[in-house]
Amino acid sequence: MIPIRDIIPSRTTPFVTVSLIAVNLAVFAYEWSLGPDLQPFLLTHGLIPAEFTWLSVFTSMFLHGGLFHVGGNMLYLWIFGDNVEDRVGHGRFLLFYLACGIVAALAQTWVTPMSRIPMVGASGAVAGMMGAYLVLYPRSRIVTLIPIVIIFKVIEVPAMAFLGIWFLMQFINGLGTAALSPEGQAGGGIAFWAHVAGFAAGALGIFPARRPERARVEWWDELSR
Repeated sequence: MIPIRDIIPSRTTPFVTVSLIAVNLAVFAYEWSLGPDLQPFLLTHGLIPAEFTWLSVFTSMFLHGGLFHVGGNMLYLWIFGDNVEDRVGHGRFLLFYLACGIVAALAQTWVTPMSRIPMVGASGAVAGMMGAYLVLYPRSRIVTLIPIVIIFKVIEVPAMAFLGIWFLMQFINGLGTAALSPEGQAGGGIAFWAHVAGFAAGALGIFPARRPERARVEWWDELSR
């Protein structure tokens, strides 16, 4: 399933969401320019659980391993981040985003403490926005591209189903990699537990982070209740 957009328009300009996307893309463009020096750069600034540093927790959130990696993360951030930013406010949203990313990174470090695979990507923080979106807009729908054999069909999928399936897949894959990787390595280089923890942090953290005065009163708010 490939999400295209959600059905809820944002009432405010998502300055922080757009800025985060721009920064991530700019950093990826810089990575692209490094050529053979890319691997040492990722080893230095990515989060390696066995060589944990607090600085790498932060820097790893803005690094990506490839075009599809950064493209997928930024697509999800654009779809789910703007509505969360609209509900919590710009400043709070930035802190909330970073906090979810930190929780995700710490969770993956705790689960795979001996891993020497550099963890990079915004997916833990983005997962937090997805968890928050589910709490704020449980009855929303996600316009989704569904591949069926050799054709593609565009349908509206309930947010509960789309996000619930996504979370369940991360959890199941996390259990699988834990069972297959007794050394504490992240299976296949994918930090599934960072996704799980980020999503949970967003779903729980949105309760104190949201601003009640920004509750919606339009028709799409009624739909999301």
